[in-house]
Amino acid sequence: MDIYGWDAAESALRAYIAVTAKALGVPPDSTCCTMGRPATGYIALDDRLPGFPDRDLALLWEDTRGWAAAIETHCGEDLIVVSYLGVDPVPAPHQVAGFVKDLLADAQPGSITPPEFPVTPDLLRRLAAFGYTGTHHWMTTRSSS
Repeated sequence: MDIYGWDAAESALRAYIAVTAKALGVPPDSTCCTMGRPATGYIALDDRLPGFPDRDLALLWEDTRGWAAAIETHCGEDLIVVSYLGVDPVPAPHQVAGFVKDLLADAQPGSITPPEFPVTPDLLRRLAAFGYTGTHHWMTTRSSS
C-alpha cells in the first residue's frame, strides 16, 4: 500500500538527505535512501565517536524514528545504534549537524530509546521544506568534479 505517494516523495527525500549531508560537510555520494515502508536514508560520516575509535560512524533516517547515529560493525552485520536524535521525524539539517557535533564531543545527546513517531501524512510537504521544488533531481545535488 502506497501511504505517502512515493513517486512524489522519492525526490523530496533524496533532496532532504542531500541537504542534510551538505550541512554535515558530506558529499552526496556518501548518501543513499530507499522508498518503501519504512522510508529510509543513510549518510556515511568520516568521523568516529570517542568511545568507538575503530568503528565507522553513520547516520540513519527512518520516517517513524527520525535520525539515529550508528556505528558500523566489522562483520557486515546490522549497524549498532548509539543514539536517536528524537526531536522530530524530519528535523532541520542544522539540528542534525548539531546532534553529530555533540556526539563527537562525547556530550551524549539524544536517547538510546527509539522514538515512535506516527505516520506523517504530510511527509512530502515536510521534506520539501528543505529545498525540494518538485523539479529537483538527485543528480543536480552532486558536485561537479
